[in-house]
Amino acid sequence: MKFSLAGVLSLTLQVSAADPAPAGSTTVAPTTSQAPTPTSSDRSNRFDWSKVPPVTAPSRPGMFTIAPSGPGYYSLWDHITGNKRENPPVSPYAPYALMTTPAFDIDFRYLEKPEHEKDIFDPIKRIHLGDDFLLSFGGNFWYRYMRESDARLTNTSDNYHMIRSRFHADLWYQDRIRLFAEFLDARTFGQALAPLATDVNHTDMLNVFADIKVATVKDVPAYLRVGRQELLYGSQRLISTLDWVNTRRTFQGVKGFWRTPTFDLDAFWVRPMVTERNNFDNWDEKREFFGLWGTYKPMKGHLTDFYFLSLDDNRNLAVGRAGVRGDSITHTLGSRLAGDYNQFLYELEGMYQFGQYSNQDISAFAVASGAGYHFKGKPLNPQFWLRYDFASGDNNLTDGSRTTFNQLFPFGNYYLGWIDRVGRQNIHDFNAQLNLHPLPWANFTAQYHRFYLANKRDFLYNAAGTATLRDATGQSGSYVGDEIDFRFNIHVDRHEDVLIGYSKLFAGDFLKAQAPRVSPDLFYVQYNFRF
Repeated sequence: MKFSLAGVLSLTLQVSAADPAPAGSTTVAPTTSQAPTPTSSDRSNRFDWSKVPPVTAPSRPGMFTIAPSGPGYYSLWDHITGNKRENPPVSPYAPYALMTTPAFDIDFRYLEKPEHEKDIFDPIKRIHLGDDFLLSFGGNFWYRYMRESDARLTNTSDNYHMIRSRFHADLWYQDRIRLFAEFLDARTFGQALAPLATDVNHTDMLNVFADIKVATVKDVPAYLRVGRQELLYGSQRLISTLDWVNTRRTFQGVKGFWRTPTFDLDAFWVRPMVTERNNFDNWDEKREFFGLWGTYKPMKGHLTDFYFLSLDDNRNLAVGRAGVRGDSITHTLGSRLAGDYNQFLYELEGMYQFGQYSNQDISAFAVASGAGYHFKGKPLNPQFWLRYDFASGDNNLTDGSRTTFNQLFPFGNYYLGWIDRVGRQNIHDFNAQLNLHPLPWANFTAQYHRFYLANKRDFLYNAAGTATLRDATGQSGSYVGDEIDFRFNIHVDRHEDVLIGYSKLFAGDFLKAQAPRVSPDLFYVQYNFRF
């Protein structure tokens, strides 16, 4: 299958001949003190930057919400200054403190329009170096205070601080070649427990890649991306940048991609990066991740994802039948439907896995389903979801088959609770979500989860996919517990957001038996600044 993927990328390179040389000719500067006014012919010969870069708009997540529209104040600063708008402003950033979209897909193309709303950071965006080069700079700083009780299912309370800084530079030569580099520094202070691998990464690179235009298919460019790069696809249940953690998630390898208004197609081969907090990160030479992903967008508000993914893990960590250790390869075949119609919201995603886990055959699956309703035009812009998520577990970890689902590289917190104790493996999750906008710049979300183990003899897996607790006899039952999550986001202005959250996990029979006197909760306050 790796050879097949390589063939797809090779075929992309051969789809069409090289692009024609740009029109126009070099002119000699006049000897007069004032340059002549460009003629219409001169302007038509210049490169059209209005479609560069061909950014990928973020896909709708599972429990998506529809932002308010119409007249109103769309930031706290607008409210303070009395700047009431007729419609939401054009802005490259989502009005929320968490944003999984990679920096290289943030869309500043509106700056090519002379009538755009001015901003203090405009001078460092889309700097035209002559007619053929475009240079941009940007970055992000966040601070988060965390207070946890019974952290990581221990009897430990933990109060600590997280700081993350990012800075990037982006250089384009027409639409042919792009060089992108993004610096990352992530630190924590005051942790009682040892920092997780996702908490700390001192002075490293989050993204370093080159995009090369290799073809034009149906008047749309196709690109090859080579280097270190973040990946984000579909609902982010399987592949996400994971913005919740301090370090974000990144890979290194090669990706071919093609974007049209109605269809996107990606093929990639990468390796996950291994975070080394005091050294420059290296890719994991014993894991390879490759796949094909297509998204069809037949009309506004509706999409369909189709994908095939493979994770080849050669770390000798798979424990199979009779305790035999070995490697594993997990193939995932899946599809997803999502959209809104006449104020009804819907989503359905199915994922099936097969492959080899040491000396066991893999056969596992997961389903995510949800239906919601948007009370459009009503006070507070209310939206409500009812959902059911399932990921298979294993009744017998020592027989010839492996039926526990592998969640790969997800944004699990968004779907299965912000306390991080539950992952998309061996789980039933019955959940509901209410989303309100008391004001256009204020967003309140409440979630409720009821968790059951899919198989009571398999492990409870956390948000990282790590096996944490198990009763091999099954006598502890399957009821894990109930979680409530509250989040309130204040959109201060186009660059700043403040997020306040509280989560509580109430122990069920399984947790009471396996982790007595543990009932964790989490309070956090986050400030995020982007430029």
